[in-house]
Amino acid sequence: MAETRPPDASRRSERSRRAIYDAALALVGEAGYTRTTIEGIAARAGVGKQTIYRWWPSKAAVLLDAFLDRAEQAAQGEPDLPDTGDLEADLKLVLRATVDELNSPVYDAPARALAAESVSDPALAAQFVERLLEPSLQMYVRRLDAARAAGHVRAGIDPRIALELLVGPLAHRWLLRTLPLTHEYADKVVEYALYGLAPRD
Repeated sequence: MAETRPPDASRRSERSRRAIYDAALALVGEAGYTRTTIEGIAARAGVGKQTIYRWWPSKAAVLLDAFLDRAEQAAQGEPDLPDTGDLEADLKLVLRATVDELNSPVYDAPARALAAESVSDPALAAQFVERLLEPSLQMYVRRLDAARAAGHVRAGIDPRIALELLVGPLAHRWLLRTLPLTHEYADKVVEYALYGLAPRD
């Protein structure tokens, strides 16, 4: 007689969680953050809204976890920035990939929603920085530390300030949406950050 196994609650919960993540990201992209509701997320995901409230206190918390989950999946197998020994080429590769992500509709709407919500929600802002932003920035710190050890940048630079010269301009142009965010722009950001503005011999 075949053995009858009870339903796997953890697997069912994971399926529900994944459906909620997909629903939250899709609705924010389609309708915008303000029109996205817990009820709408629940309906799209095929779960009861109490299931969502059992795991998250707000739609902002749902969106943050969905966004983090997406970022973690994208980063699988890539714990650090590339290190080929050519710092300029490595940074251009990374910033070009960042441009592609910032320009992606899948990224744009939820990222803008979280940025806007973080202005009025310090707790959400702290979570966003701690769980998403800081791990990404630490990858730059490690790459710049390796470049300093290899003699590719001068001793004494502060890697936190240095990385802001790279990621800050992209974030600024993305937020303002007044000028195109392109690979060519990313390349110039890297060149200006590495070589400065003063005339070279």
